[in-house]
Amino acid sequence: MTSPGGLGAPVARLEGREKVTGTARYAAEHPVDGCAYAWPVPATVARGSITGIDCAAALAEPGALAVLTHENAPRLGDADDATLLVLQSPLVAHRGQYVALAVADSWEAARAAAAAVRVEYAPEPHDVEPSATHPGLYAPETVNGNFPADRVRGDFDAAYAAAPVRTDAVYRIPALHNHPMEPHAATAVWIGDRLRAYDSSQGATKVRQTLAALFGLAEEQVTVVSEHVGGGFGSKGTPRPHVVLAAMAARHTGHPVKIALPRPQLAAVVGHRAATEQRVRLGADTDGRIQALCHEVFTYSSRIKEFTEQAGTPARTMYAGANSTTTHRLTRLDVPTPSWLRAPGECSGMFALESAMDELAIACALDPVELRLRNDTPTEPDSGRPFSSRGLAECLREGSRRFGWAERDPRPGSRPEGRWLIGTGMAASGYPAEVGPARAEASAEASGHYRVRINATDIGTGARTVLAQIAADALSVPVDRVAVEIGNSDLPRAPLAGGSSGTASWGWAVHKAGRALARELAEHTGPLPESGLSVRVDTTDDVAAMSEEFARRAFGAQFAEVAVDMDSGETRVRRLLGVFAVGRVLNARTGRSQLIGGMTMGLSMALLEHSTMDPRFGDHAERDLAAYHVAVHADVPDVRAYWIAEDDARLNPMGAKGIGEIGIVGTAAAVANAVHHATGVRVRTLPVRPEDLLPGLGEWQAAGG
Repeated sequence: MTSPGGLGAPVARLEGREKVTGTARYAAEHPVDGCAYAWPVPATVARGSITGIDCAAALAEPGALAVLTHENAPRLGDADDATLLVLQSPLVAHRGQYVALAVADSWEAARAAAAAVRVEYAPEPHDVEPSATHPGLYAPETVNGNFPADRVRGDFDAAYAAAPVRTDAVYRIPALHNHPMEPHAATAVWIGDRLRAYDSSQGATKVRQTLAALFGLAEEQVTVVSEHVGGGFGSKGTPRPHVVLAAMAARHTGHPVKIALPRPQLAAVVGHRAATEQRVRLGADTDGRIQALCHEVFTYSSRIKEFTEQAGTPARTMYAGANSTTTHRLTRLDVPTPSWLRAPGECSGMFALESAMDELAIACALDPVELRLRNDTPTEPDSGRPFSSRGLAECLREGSRRFGWAERDPRPGSRPEGRWLIGTGMAASGYPAEVGPARAEASAEASGHYRVRINATDIGTGARTVLAQIAADALSVPVDRVAVEIGNSDLPRAPLAGGSSGTASWGWAVHKAGRALARELAEHTGPLPESGLSVRVDTTDDVAAMSEEFARRAFGAQFAEVAVDMDSGETRVRRLLGVFAVGRVLNARTGRSQLIGGMTMGLSMALLEHSTMDPRFGDHAERDLAAYHVAVHADVPDVRAYWIAEDDARLNPMGAKGIGEIGIVGTAAAVANAVHHATGVRVRTLPVRPEDLLPGLGEWQAAGG
């Protein structure tokens, strides 16, 4: 049901016409006079130091203006992220690290100048291969999200030894890269001692803070604009080197400078999901109730920054069980620094956990849905706190009904269709429902229209539209009378678009501002002044006052049907279906789009995506969309997303949980589990490839399957 203000209605994106007509300006598209263009030069060794740089040929190129290196680049201040200290040192920490920047009067001239820079190195032996037996492994204090690296409840060893049903398997996920449609780009303009940067970022506030610190400025001297962003998937969630390089080049040359990172360079400088090796051991009674759970994660980070994918944390929250051990072990390698990729931790960890749950269901001779229902819990196992709402069981039951799960023959390989083997699989999913403090301004104009201002970021999710709906609902006015200004650090401060917490955080502030303005208008007499009427709010105290009594998470269940060619091993996904418990969905159109998009990325992760580390050269071999394969329309013939009615008053005034990442979390496991059901072959290393299936398919056919 929709409200008079449009909350929940499938409102089309407010900026849709601008985007399809090309009038929406992205970071590198803002017109500036006297603009120069920059092209980075990446290191060609995996570890070592620069012994010489010859820029003469580059500077002789037509249109060349400057070449920045560690010898002449502006000095930067301190940064909490060492990856941003570009061109400050001759040391090379990984292949692809930027060692120079060519600046010219056109993109083409900058590229030619960059190609003409000659760099000499003193290379050193490098180490780029992680493993669960690497001698450099250690236990970090915390993992991404500031969770403890290790958690122990009860006595896993004793409970596992006593369990009548046990599973023990290792699951591997390769390095994965974000590859948003819009590459990382920026335009930097110095106006006296003030810096204005147009940046492709998920959060202009953090970029502003970082640029101010690096260039010795007060925050008020820096404006960062991220009005339209062409995707990020986490890679634009923190400031990246491109915006620093643009600002350095603009200061050095005296020209405004544009930079758009070439896609083949992205793999080395804007983060990636680190490869993980995960051992999961489950012990259960004969009824399938988990008695013991151990999830061990082995991964890596770079030499210059510690980042640990928190793949073990989902096992702390998903299922009941008194005896649990979850650990993370990290080694530092000569590789680019890993970072966020859609649903960090949950996505990778739940592939391993939900694959293990499928194996446990088979070992217990139980239906996979029933196994999960038997291990459902009203309290979060790790903390003991009750969930504010936990709709997992309803998602499982509703998904089963919609998918037709009851008709499934559980025997692997039991459904051939010609040369195709058909299988179905499922997995559960979960994701934290977080919220952060934000500020917002709401104004009533003399014209009868309203304006909301907040430094939120729309990275293609429809956030701008949903915020207008929230404001309209709070003001009890039609949504077409509300304008929204976002994506500018001069607007009221707000957190970044990430962690599925953006709409909950921004929406709370917008809702509060709308309600405050409505009260002001109710008390106002006479016509509004020409300047209108405005209120500003801050939710810092509201968020701080949230009860810590409850655990807050979104949940879901994904179901997949696959067809595997028994001759070639090719796998096709015939249909995907997901049912989610995500609180109140604020826009049915954009909400469904987010969930479908997440499931599509999960399919892509299951069957296509991988980055291969070349141990000799020390870099990832797949560096563009010709080599790094992602799902396209032909790969997703039927994908459907639904949600249950979930009323949770303990979240925020809208009752909303984040939906940007829950869709991807369980999908890869659902697909891999379906492949096992189709073929009898258990694939524990992603992506599922024909060469992994063919030996088992040959045995199946030889046995008369």
